[in-house]
Amino acid sequence: MRALSPPCSTAPMSAASSAPVSSPRRRALALVSGGLDSLLAVRVVQEQGVEVEGINFFTGFCVEGHTHAIRKQAQKKEKRNNALWAAEQLGIKLHIVDISEEYKDVVLNPKHGYGANLNPCLDCKIFMVGKAMGYVDRARDFADSLPQGQGFDFIITGEVVGQRPKSQRAMTMPLIARESGAEDLLLRPLCAHRLAPTRPEREGWVDRDRLYGFSGRSRKPQVELAQQFGFTDWAQPAGGCCFLTDESYSRKLSDLWSARGERRYELDDIMLLKVGRHVRPAPHYKLIVGREEGENNFLEGYRRDFPHIRILSHNGPLTLVDGVPDENDLVQAARIAGRFSQGREADSIEVEIVAKNGVARQMSVVPLRTGEVPEAWYL
Repeated sequence: MRALSPPCSTAPMSAASSAPVSSPRRRALALVSGGLDSLLAVRVVQEQGVEVEGINFFTGFCVEGHTHAIRKQAQKKEKRNNALWAAEQLGIKLHIVDISEEYKDVVLNPKHGYGANLNPCLDCKIFMVGKAMGYVDRARDFADSLPQGQGFDFIITGEVVGQRPKSQRAMTMPLIARESGAEDLLLRPLCAHRLAPTRPEREGWVDRDRLYGFSGRSRKPQVELAQQFGFTDWAQPAGGCCFLTDESYSRKLSDLWSARGERRYELDDIMLLKVGRHVRPAPHYKLIVGREEGENNFLEGYRRDFPHIRILSHNGPLTLVDGVPDENDLVQAARIAGRFSQGREADSIEVEIVAKNGVARQMSVVPLRTGEVPEAWYL
């Protein structure tokens, strides 16, 4: 088994931890999303003297780590990686593991299908628990004699029965445990009373009576528990974020596959889907139009990969042209870009069109007016 990556946080254990439930002291690996539920799940188990480390998986689809850092409007809020922040509050090591390449098969070919959008939530949970289980496997057969600091005894997640319609239902909880390979080494501290006792509970590694039986979509019980533990801040929304649950993002991803004639993506593709206005005037090309300075700066990093358009005579967006546009398409693209510039009402504007090979040319165009960009073009 490969070693975990170097810890991203090495703060000491919280003083709130109590004496061990049993000897030797047990060690658990927690899936930490940065949301309220995983934060509480770890603290509940820490309170029983179990040593916990966290693991967070990078898929490329996380909201907070990208868009919130780019957009100027979002920068007014405190910028943080919520998983790292949660680990600091809990006083645990956090291991961040890049699974973006392996995760493609989960997104493209989910065995259990998608949720309301392109979110493969059930397959995602099975995959992540299975990845975490790889770090437990070598210890599972000799947990009673496991030396301190070597391996993990069981896995923790913040799942709550009935909280999510696809992946957190009474009938899917056992399925996740079974198909991930975790079986009864998967402990859900927040809803344990609504599930069959797991091995950590049966063998006294944790006290089942000190676990919880939360259910349903309301997070009021979690908020109350957080306050009891002294937490005054947590990620909003409390359940964490994934772009694949977003209708607009899913529509753009579906459009990408349709335009290419195949279901595939690279990391740059899914990053660009998070940024700018996406406008498709024709099936064979689309525009990615920066909405503000932060997005324009980000799109600058891709200007050598796409034909692009700059507004020279007025303040305006950087616009990338994705696809196979012809000359008429590029003129149309420049007019659309002008629609989102400060020259939108001008009789004409000066633009620069730069080909993918770097050859640039300037021209005057009449920007499209309000209402001349049909709603159907927006993705």
